[in-house]
Amino acid sequence: MSRAARHIASAGVAAMLLATPALADSDIPPAISVTGEATISTPPDLAHIDAGVASDAKTARDASEANNAAMAKVLQALKGANIDDKDIQTSRLSLQPQYASTASSRPGPTSIIGYRASNHVTVKLRDVAKAAGVIDTLVAAGANEIGGINFTVSQASKLLDEAREKAVADARRKAEIYAKAAGVTLGAPLIISEGGAPVIPLFRARMAPMAAASTPIAQGEETLSVSVNVTWAIKQAAQ
Repeated sequence: MSRAARHIASAGVAAMLLATPALADSDIPPAISVTGEATISTPPDLAHIDAGVASDAKTARDASEANNAAMAKVLQALKGANIDDKDIQTSRLSLQPQYASTASSRPGPTSIIGYRASNHVTVKLRDVAKAAGVIDTLVAAGANEIGGINFTVSQASKLLDEAREKAVADARRKAEIYAKAAGVTLGAPLIISEGGAPVIPLFRARMAPMAAASTPIAQGEETLSVSVNVTWAIKQAAQ
């Protein structure tokens, strides 16, 4: 092969290599990408109450014994309120020294003046309407620490499936608007992905023990949210 022929062949190969990306780009189908969103609201059907007893005494043993006796009364009261054993779970148990407070800013050790024992349980209620009555029962039985109440939805996954269908429908609605504005028609979905973890809210209410009147409880509604990212193929509208 002559030198001139080799030069022409090399130039042809180079031209093919340069043309390859352009050919690859032309293979990418035109598309529209949108995000669909949906929410579903429903009343909660589960409640979790955190409650317990704190006891103070001069010695660790006295604090622990006093707390055990007080907590036994609380647990007995819960059983009397027809709460199943499987729905009562110890959530926090502690025994801590209590130190003397000092107004002096000088560094130095502080003395122990007593001990505090604390025992908390989480009570699961499968009937949220009983929440106020159970809190009153706890307080009447000696619970002096109410950590809070959480409302949740037990069948959240089924409700989220319904929200996912609505989110895809919302994505199609948006994509059709863009397609019409651009003078094209919508094709089949190419990519569908859920945008992050579905939002399952947890409603938490905090309150202080109330002994004189019934504890007011408002359960409200839970809102479950889903977002989905969809890429739709498009084609030129028929003339």
